[in-house]
Amino acid sequence: MERVTGFGGFFFRAADPAALAGWYEAHLGVTRTPTSYGDPPWTQDAGPTVFAPFEASTEYFGRPEQAWMINFRVRDLDAMVAQLRAAGIDVDVEAEPYPNGRFARLADPEGNPIQLWEPAEPAA
Repeated sequence: MERVTGFGGFFFRAADPAALAGWYEAHLGVTRTPTSYGDPPWTQDAGPTVFAPFEASTEYFGRPEQAWMINFRVRDLDAMVAQLRAAGIDVDVEAEPYPNGRFARLADPEGNPIQLWEPAEPAA
């Protein structure tokens, strides 16, 4: 069976797409979509990716009308959280680590939920 090899893009509506793209670039390092085919797009590091539909009634994403949440892998959660907080962005770090790593939550300027994930080191 042929299968996909990964995410090729994440597309969503925004009230101010240019401003929101700038926020993601400035605070999370996700570069804007290139304006020409000769310019490279943002490239993610290889690593685990979870694709998980949730029940329509979930409260995990925050607002009931929110249909999605994006999760970004990070190398150093503490450094990323410090950087975001220094920029005046509210970030909630989950107190307890999970077997698969550590997590934090924030929202972009339009209220879209973002989860940051520092994967656990593989067991030796």
